[in-house]
Amino acid sequence: MQYGMIIDLERCVGCHACTIACKAEWEVPVVNSRNWVNRLGPSMTPEGLASTYYPGLCNHCEKPPCVDECPADPVDMTFTDAKSGATKTMSVSATWKDPFDGTVQIDKERCLGCGACADACPYGARFVNPDLADDNSMGKADKCTYCKPRVDAGFEPACVQTCIAGARIFGDLDDPSSEVSKYVKNGAKGIEPTGGHLGPNSRYYGNKRDMSLLFSSSTPALADLGSAKRRAMLATMVKPAMNKARDIGLLGLAGTMLVKKMNEDE
Repeated sequence: MQYGMIIDLERCVGCHACTIACKAEWEVPVVNSRNWVNRLGPSMTPEGLASTYYPGLCNHCEKPPCVDECPADPVDMTFTDAKSGATKTMSVSATWKDPFDGTVQIDKERCLGCGACADACPYGARFVNPDLADDNSMGKADKCTYCKPRVDAGFEPACVQTCIAGARIFGDLDDPSSEVSKYVKNGAKGIEPTGGHLGPNSRYYGNKRDMSLLFSSSTPALADLGSAKRRAMLATMVKPAMNKARDIGLLGLAGTMLVKKMNEDE
């Protein structure tokens, strides 16, 4: 199974109901977004004059670079398929790709708040949420999760349920009879970064003019992993000190100093 989402540009009216529903569902800070809707055009394209929207979100990539850059110590986690009950144990850091549904998730308890994963995402789909600060950090990595708790309970993602135009379609891309698979067969595709192949599973469908405008204006370059690696390295270097601070009751101070140092270095 691989969950995915189709954004039908021919239906999207740019009302932002999806972004508001997401903020309400997950209590996202006003200054941050798990998803967004950017207006594009009117602009000339090789296909003619176009005007459309770019509803963006985490792409839950086949090869998510954010997962590789997480410096949190790996632990063994047992995953359960919500449908079959099957289980699988894997060693994962604080962010991972689910072995059963293909979504990319974050363990907020183990996240260091270093921002390495956010730097690694070429789509800008991750951010450090200051509202999730604890004694270990000044925030935690946050992003779209395809509303996994809702989906596991049998509901649609909040943005899909709220879309007044039915422009968001969610389902299993590996199921050839699913609506999302039918869209892919008809030409829906993800925005791959320039110079790389990540396999985005949030995909777009529309006429030639709108798709031309979307891809010409919204295709990112692969992220420069230098910044992500510096953040990850710094977080790794201070882990022993933070563990010692935990033992003597100074974790809050150590966590604050860590995030402050990383921000200053950037």
